[in-house]
Amino acid sequence: MSVKAHVDAKRTGKGRFYTSAELGSARPVETVILVLLGLTMLLPFAWLVSSALKTRAELVKVPPIWIPEVPQWQNFIAVFREVPLLRFYFNSFVTAGGITLSVMITSAMAGFALAKYKFKGRDLVFQGILATMMLPAFIFVIPVYYMMKRVPFAGGNNWLGVGGFGLLHSHLSLILPFAVSGWGIFLMRQFMIGIPDDLLDAARIDGASEAYLFFRIILPLTKPALATVGIFTFITHWNNLFWPLIISTSAPELTTLTVGLKMLSMSFDPNRNAHLILAGLTVGILPVVILFASLQGYYVKGMVMSGLKE
Repeated sequence: MSVKAHVDAKRTGKGRFYTSAELGSARPVETVILVLLGLTMLLPFAWLVSSALKTRAELVKVPPIWIPEVPQWQNFIAVFREVPLLRFYFNSFVTAGGITLSVMITSAMAGFALAKYKFKGRDLVFQGILATMMLPAFIFVIPVYYMMKRVPFAGGNNWLGVGGFGLLHSHLSLILPFAVSGWGIFLMRQFMIGIPDDLLDAARIDGASEAYLFFRIILPLTKPALATVGIFTFITHWNNLFWPLIISTSAPELTTLTVGLKMLSMSFDPNRNAHLILAGLTVGILPVVILFASLQGYYVKGMVMSGLKE
């Protein structure tokens, strides 16, 4: 084996070396496997879109058909006519967007402090943040609900937080409980550890302020991690059902798309209106698919580079 082959070789656990040529020949097989797996994961989405364009008779046809004879685009118009999907869309965008923006800001700032500043109790604070990730979310439902209701001087409350409904009739009741994410702080901290301290020290010697370090050096270098936090946060809260369902019981005007689609499936007879339900689901999933498809490069890079940090 040549010297170059030895340099390019990859060693396995059994002690055998694989040259670059051998690794290159294996890539087409890996590519085919990945393509097949990708197509398999796309099948449910393709079936959803196809079914949303079918008539009720085509949905129950045996054997099932993939492509409708005449696409029923009016199914989407009928869904918007039956339920206020535009209002649901607005509430979901405000909620998921507000939470995502808040989580990205707080995670970047907290991650910077935990990764690049040495202060007493830093490790204890980080361990406490990690501990919050171990707790199930439902144990906070009742305390957080009363906190939102008892906010002083909000929604008719007096300075003691009584007499009104607080923030329960505001989008803030959907955003504030999730404005900070322990997982987001953890990911940003892990990513920022890999940024050399010498880079920041050199900037400090040149007279750069801490704000300059954060906004002009740290943030541009952490775009992959920020995109990863943003994608996960937006998708999670776009699909969140439990908390928006609780809030919308007392404030129907805050009904999000997920809750609205659940109401749609409960109010319609699946045997008669399954095509409309599927059209509503298709409309609901499109923003998430578009967001992930447009930022998947940042997501992959952020997850890989964050996972390499100690």
